[in-house]
Amino acid sequence: MHINVFVDDQTLELTDDSGNLHSYSVSTASKGTGQQEGSWQTPLGKHIIRAKIGDGCPLHTVFLSRRPTGEIFSSELQAGYPERRDWILTRILWLSGTEPGFNRLGNVDTMRRYVYIHGSADHAIMGTPGSRGCIRMHGNDLIDLFDKIKPGTPVNIVISRKDIL
Repeated sequence: MHINVFVDDQTLELTDDSGNLHSYSVSTASKGTGQQEGSWQTPLGKHIIRAKIGDGCPLHTVFLSRRPTGEIFSSELQAGYPERRDWILTRILWLSGTEPGFNRLGNVDTMRRYVYIHGSADHAIMGTPGSRGCIRMHGNDLIDLFDKIKPGTPVNIVISRKDIL
């Protein structure tokens, strides 16, 4: 089982243990790709799912600091917090880089940058870069992916299909 994220066409593909392909539309960083801490870019390279957070939480559960707040996202809640631009909803798949010096350790460490695959509001546009570094998915798609994988699942984040690691 492994995941490939293709930045150029904003898709995430899971190949499961039976060889079946599951494809989802995503949104990566509006500032492009890069490993540097503070860049707000989506990191490239080989990663793993370090942790799965939110199992059993309702669709659109709001997370802060990787913990459910007890709130369910709504337009009213969003209006009450206009400064929050990238809501983390439904589930979190916390990524950890596996390439020391490139996306692991020091100021390029994906996990210490808190880069996730996470849910977003239903009205969030997928298929176009728009996140603050993470990989966003619609909630139902994320639940589907979340239920199919386990911690340690490899994740390759690449620009295009020709760059598969």
